[in-house]
Amino acid sequence: MSGHSKWATTKHKKAAIDAKRGKLFARLIKNIEVAARTGGGDPAGNPTLYDAIQKAKKNSVPSDNIDRAVKRGSGAEAGGADWETVMYEGYGPGGVAFLVECLTDNRNRAAADVRTAFTRHGGSLADPGSVSYMFSRRGVIEVPSNEGIDEDTILMAVLDAGAEEVNEYEESFEILCEPNDLVHVREALQANEIDYDSAEVQFVPSTTIELDESGARSMMKLLDALEDSDDVQNVYGNYDIPSAIEKALEE
Repeated sequence: MSGHSKWATTKHKKAAIDAKRGKLFARLIKNIEVAARTGGGDPAGNPTLYDAIQKAKKNSVPSDNIDRAVKRGSGAEAGGADWETVMYEGYGPGGVAFLVECLTDNRNRAAADVRTAFTRHGGSLADPGSVSYMFSRRGVIEVPSNEGIDEDTILMAVLDAGAEEVNEYEESFEILCEPNDLVHVREALQANEIDYDSAEVQFVPSTTIELDESGARSMMKLLDALEDSDDVQNVYGNYDIPSAIEKALEE
């Protein structure tokens, strides 16, 4: 789940609980399979696979599961599904625009799940193109806040690699760049021994809608419903939740 302003600190807290961990593992494994199928099973020559594996490791996915996913995706082991990416567009409570990225082997099931989630929680599906123009594809790298790391340190490390923006949030830093520069920026962090939580291409909104507490609660219910679908891989929205309201939601 990603808004933009403060997105790193407004991630769904429920994603960390055990009931959600199984779904998170499944999504990360899908990413690895697709990356290996598309670009080969060698992480050294497939940056997308490398980043997918690193994200899985950061989220404690067992190494055996990762290895088997690479083998299934690359064809070295049988059992890989024929995943395809499908993007749905919609509006949620408060006029928030959503892009819902599905990785599925059944388009009809995915479409039904997404449509049901929107209609049951105050939203609606939108025609293709009516929402996507509000977002742009950007490389997004999340760096955890550690003692001794500040915005200037990160900026100096990644500026020459193509980073365009560094944002500081409560628990992390967010680095934005063009998608083609993502690998260079990630490698610059590694060269400077700066740890990062994730490096991936995402859809970042050009403008955001600030939600009040009621709107934020309604949006969270919609996100819950969308993320309950096994086919939903990523949800991007142009919402902004102020810190005070975020804290109220956690109580």
